[in-house]
Formats: sequence, structure tokens, C-alpha cells
Amino acid sequence: MQQTLNIIGAGHVGRVFGRLFSLQAGLTVQDVLNRSQASAEAALAFIGSGRAVADMHAMRRADIYLLAVSDDQIEHCAGKLAQHGLLDAATVVFHCSGALSSQALAAAAAAGAACASLHPVRSFADPARVASDFDATFCSLEGDARALAVLQPAVLAIGGRALTIDASSKTLYHAASVFASNYLSSLADVALRTYAAAGIEPALAAELAAPLMRETLDNILRLGPAAALSGPIARGDFKTVARQQAALSAWDSEAGALYQAFVAPTAALARRKAAL
Repeated sequence: MQQTLNIIGAGHVGRVFGRLFSLQAGLTVQDVLNRSQASAEAALAFIGSGRAVADMHAMRRADIYLLAVSDDQIEHCAGKLAQHGLLDAATVVFHCSGALSSQALAAAAAAGAACASLHPVRSFADPARVASDFDATFCSLEGDARALAVLQPAVLAIGGRALTIDASSKTLYHAASVFASNYLSSLADVALRTYAAAGIEPALAAELAAPLMRETLDNILRLGPAAALSGPIARGDFKTVARQQAALSAWDSEAGALYQAFVAPTAALARRKAAL
């Protein structure tokens, strides 16, 4: 028999996993609980199967529960599943937080469930694109062996790459992902706004930044961060750095502070480059 999957919080991440697990991993999406009936129905349209429920009272027992809610709701949802008698020793419960470990599901574990976390290392800004191009996506897993025995094959079935990590390293692991993705967006925003402050139209600013960003990222991944480093700090031109720092601070204090924060680590990277 196919295993059943209930989803609590079918936003971008939850609905992508719902569709992929349903179509490629042989799981049957059963009940979906969102904050509103309308959002649950929209998730079901994306997933292609399942039933929207208004609350946990209406939720049927399932073999597997996916909690794709915000981090501050994971413990609460695990507790509610236990309180409603939806869990037992044959149940698997997992969440998709990158920052929290499976220990956030302690209430579910106390009810007998096998618990884990599964974090996909992707940006989910465009769920349809992620769902259609999930192959080779890393999915970091940690938790109970019984839960991993279910989730690892499911990840492989949808084309993902299963990476087992230590629960104690989860916070640092996620911080690395924040640097690689979220803060990259923040840096791009500052760069584009700084071009605008220099009198360059937004569309042209994006054209100016695009080759720099693409080529730099390509060089980082191909050569390593130290070898890819260029610019005034790599040349030891700290007079230029000081002038830029002053100009940025006069224009926007936050941009100036961000620029200053990167001087020391970039200088350290430049020293590593010199030692290559």
C-alpha cells in the first residue's frame, strides 16, 4: 500500500514537496492544512491531489506528516498532532526548517513518532520552477534512523541528493546557506542602489551588475574565493577603499557600515590569495 502524507503549511516549500512526493515518490497526499481554506485549495491545485481541511480535528491519521510551517510554529504543530492523537510508533514526522533540528519535534517524538528534518538547499521564490527542475538538489537530513529510512529514498526518488548532517551543526549549516543566498540578495540590492545613487538608471544598473556578479560567482565556484578575488583590497589600494567608505557613509549610513564590515574579511581573503 502507498504511504499517506499529510501536509501542514503548504506554502512554497510544502506544495513543491507535495507535488514531487506524490508524482515521483509514490506517496499519497491525503490532507492539507493551511491558514485559510483558500490557500489550502490553491496548494491542492498545485500538488494535484489531496483534501483541504480546516483544522486538525478534521485531519485523518497519516503515515507521514510534513510540517512546512514557519520555524516558530514547528514545536506548536508537533504538540497539536500529539494532542489530537494523530501519532504513534509507526508515524514519521518531519519539518523543512534549515535553522532548527529534529529536536524541535520533541512533542511528536514523545508520542512515539520517528522525527527528522529535511532542508532543501534551494531558493523557493518560484515554486513551479523548483518543482520542474529539482534534479540534483541537495536535501540535508538529520533525525531518527527510522525516519531517515523513509525520507532518504523519497528524496532520491524525486531526483534530490540526500546529505546527512549532524543535528548539533544545524545552526551553522543554515547560517552558511543564509550567506550563500539571502545575504547575496542583500548585497545585490546595495550594489544596485549604489549605482542608482551614482546617477545610473535601474535597468542599466542591472546590466552593469549582471556580468560582474555572474563572472565572479563562476570564478568563485571554479577557482575558489581567494583566487577569484579582485578589486582595490586585492591590490592593496586602501586609499581607494577609504574614499569609497567615506562616500558611501555620506550617502547611506547602512551601506557605509556594510562596506566597512567587509573590509577586514576581504583583506584576510586577499592575504590568502597572495599566499597561493
